[in-house]
Amino acid sequence: MNRSNLCWLALALITAGYLLFWFLLLSATATYSTPESWLKVLQSKEILHATWLSLVTCSIAAGFALLVAVPVGYLMSRRDFKGKSWLDAALDIPIILPPLVVGLCLLIFFQTRIGKIIEMAIPFTYQVSGVVLAQFVVAAGFAIRTMRGTFDHLSARPEDVALTLGCTRFQALWHVALPAARRGMVAAFCVSWARSLGEFGPILVFAGATRMKTEVLPTTVWLELSVGNLDAAVAVSLFMVALAVLVLVVVRATGEKI
Repeated sequence: MNRSNLCWLALALITAGYLLFWFLLLSATATYSTPESWLKVLQSKEILHATWLSLVTCSIAAGFALLVAVPVGYLMSRRDFKGKSWLDAALDIPIILPPLVVGLCLLIFFQTRIGKIIEMAIPFTYQVSGVVLAQFVVAAGFAIRTMRGTFDHLSARPEDVALTLGCTRFQALWHVALPAARRGMVAAFCVSWARSLGEFGPILVFAGATRMKTEVLPTTVWLELSVGNLDAAVAVSLFMVALAVLVLVVVRATGEKI
């Protein structure tokens, strides 16, 4: 074998080793208990409530994230301006911050005068709305990255033609760019949804983990582990893995890369 083939072989072995590592992790988790015990756990009223709340809050948070990601991603893709690189870096703050820090920042903000005024209209701290906000804050960063990548890969020429025909920039966005970016929008929503589903730190700090109130699937795993109920923690974890795989399949079906 020549050196080039040896290099490819080494890279393939590293890739296979990494995939094998994850396969062994998931296999060990899946074989820890039996499907009958998983089904029994997932039918409990507490976990059914956590599941329902997770599905609803993730969908709302992903929807809001997409509403923010489309205009921000379009701006960052189509417009050059002074300080753009700094703004681009600032948009990544929710992605790079430790999750617990995000939750702490939310908690402290709503203790300020502005935060208290907001909570007079809509209470967030230790409420279901706080779960949605905590999920949105983190998920929006991933949605913005996905939408910017989508618009970067779309040619601006059709929009420029629409502008020469008398369309405004908003009309070009609405009638030309958005229809072309619909697959990217689906991918951004799915990525935001999956990220919201796995969010734990900000929710625990800002919204708490009160059973039958603000408990979602990630906090369910933590609550079950804290009382030594490993079977329930495993069952919920595997259910979340199944949901994540389903979302990944949907994203891949759109043809978008994340």
